[in-house]
Amino acid sequence: MKLISQSAVLATFLFSATLNASPVNINTASASDIAKSLSGIGMSKAQQVVKYRQKNGNFQNAADIVLVKGIGSSTYEKNKADILIK
Repeated sequence: MKLISQSAVLATFLFSATLNASPVNINTASASDIAKSLSGIGMSKAQQVVKYRQKNGNFQNAADIVLVKGIGSSTYEKNKADILIK
């Protein structure tokens, strides 16, 4: 019974995390929208994304988000399906 309860909690957590993620265009989104949409990116890092974009121009591909200080390849890998470039 304990295993079933733990499985239910885990499934609920995974399902809710999927619902919170939504694709975001990092070339046009506000820091608030980036922070809400991408896992592991809070407001501080999201503001860094916007500052980087303003200073260097639009990102050419989703993987370029790792050029922003504080965002590494593991954060990119977790979010690559939700990072849009248009």
